[in-house]
Amino acid sequence: MPGGLMLIAYDGSDNAKRAVECAGRFLASNRAVLVTVWEPMVRQAARMSGLSGVMQPEWVPDEETEDVAFSDAKVTNEEGILLAEAAGLTTEGRCIECTSTIWTAIVETSDELAVDIIVTGTRGTTGLRSLLQSSVADHVLRHSHRPVLIVPPGK
Repeated sequence: MPGGLMLIAYDGSDNAKRAVECAGRFLASNRAVLVTVWEPMVRQAARMSGLSGVMQPEWVPDEETEDVAFSDAKVTNEEGILLAEAAGLTTEGRCIECTSTIWTAIVETSDELAVDIIVTGTRGTTGLRSLLQSSVADHVLRHSHRPVLIVPPGK
């Protein structure tokens, strides 16, 4: 895969940081797109109010003010770019707005960019907990038609 393009899913967690380090260390590709998926605050509020049974407040984001979730995603993405570059990767960053699920955004972006491999970290849950809370990495693996490197959490 020398010269190939990899997509690195990055959310700022310790597991995502470990995935970036492993990608730089073990993969021959030197080009990467580091993707941070974000969900607008208005959608987060609607989802949370639906789960709690509480009515959603009449909140419409201001057109002139940047969504705080997007601002956070840009900071997180920049942190990931710096980690990837320190790991020896030539990296481009992208913040992708989530319109359905995080894993769908990752898979769709990998298809749009025609990447050669997807790199992601995972929480490493097992047993009953993993059945109740399937991870983004599991869904990416099951729904992508591209190679996926899932980096488990460190010790």
